[in-house]
Amino acid sequence: MAPPDETLTLDREENFETTAEREAALNRLRRFAELQDSAFKVPGTNFEMGIEGIIGLIPGVGDFASALVSLYVPFEAIRMGAPYAKVAQMLLNILIDALLGSVPLVGDLFDVAFKANNRNVRILEKHLGRPPEDPA
Repeated sequence: MAPPDETLTLDREENFETTAEREAALNRLRRFAELQDSAFKVPGTNFEMGIEGIIGLIPGVGDFASALVSLYVPFEAIRMGAPYAKVAQMLLNILIDALLGSVPLVGDLFDVAFKANNRNVRILEKHLGRPPEDPA
């Protein structure tokens, strides 16, 4: 059996009947990633953080809970027909975010800076041939 590559996609039922439905799903993912990773600006800086950075401060369960919620992006990517390699890359981003984010103090700073959800949405946008949405 050949190893997965960019041309192979996960077996799934096509859940999007129109391009408009696919675009609406991508817009939901963009809003989700922004809320999770960059919804709030730290006063006096240009630094942004989201709900995930706040939840990650809860000892023991915060990073695990954030990782579970972050699985929404790869789940939707599967529904959109993303190839194995792209979904695996998204899952790796979530794993890195959860593992390194669980390190006390330094991990919390990493978690806020890494922004796995934003990274994962950009991976999907690139796969779909869509330019990333302007953050402005």
